[in-house]
Amino acid sequence: MTMRVAAIWRYPVKSLGGQEVPSAAIEARGVAHDRRWMVTTPEGRFLTRRELPAMAHFHAAPTIGAGIVLSHRDGTSLAVPVPDNAPLVRVRVWGDHVAAHDAGDPAAQWLSALLGQAMRLVHLPDGVRRPVADGEVTDHVSFADGFPLLVTVTASLDALNRELASPIPMARFRPNLVIEGAPGAFAEDGWQRLQIGHVSVRVVKPCTRCVITTQDVDTGEVIDRLEPLRTLRAMGRVMPGDSKLREPIFGRNAIPDGLGTIAVGDVVSVTA
Repeated sequence: MTMRVAAIWRYPVKSLGGQEVPSAAIEARGVAHDRRWMVTTPEGRFLTRRELPAMAHFHAAPTIGAGIVLSHRDGTSLAVPVPDNAPLVRVRVWGDHVAAHDAGDPAAQWLSALLGQAMRLVHLPDGVRRPVADGEVTDHVSFADGFPLLVTVTASLDALNRELASPIPMARFRPNLVIEGAPGAFAEDGWQRLQIGHVSVRVVKPCTRCVITTQDVDTGEVIDRLEPLRTLRAMGRVMPGDSKLREPIFGRNAIPDGLGTIAVGDVVSVTA
């Protein structure tokens, strides 16, 4: 069976709702418009659904000119232009300190009021390069946790769901590229390089999973605080060499080796 792209997702603001799209430009940082914006504390530390599950109530859609429209499930929305002329501020994503533009008081006040605590919205400018820790010297990434792309496989989700009392959707894993037609579950373990349409992609390492996978995609409500993490561990889906921590894994982190456009239905070939 031929492997193909089954779905493409982008998440314009880190940890807010994602968008499934029929095609997407692939840039050095990954899918265009993916995680170029981020919510932070007033001091610049990144915030995610791990500590604020209500971030699931928000979505963000790119606009012409690379701005975004933020929307909340209460029906309110706010247009935010790219803050190119704003001063650079220092923000933190995990262990990385990155220069970003603050998006201004209106966005900060709107988010703060709805989430119940003070926060800021920032944008990663084109000229700032955040290195990929496990990549080549020229590789760089957006505000994603660590890599430009997350690739998941439908056959692997099918295998996981057969072990779960209640099946879960792929969206719980927040992938960028979903691939169907793999020869078997977790075939991605052996992939080192893929050709997806006209774009070559390096498959670098497994993706460790966190409590966000236990939350409902749209509400942030914890469905089961143990699943699917417990079952992934029971299936032996843990970070290699991580016998003590047993960090569960699902999907593969990847880095594009060129620019191009990927569309749903594109053929996927394993080239290494």
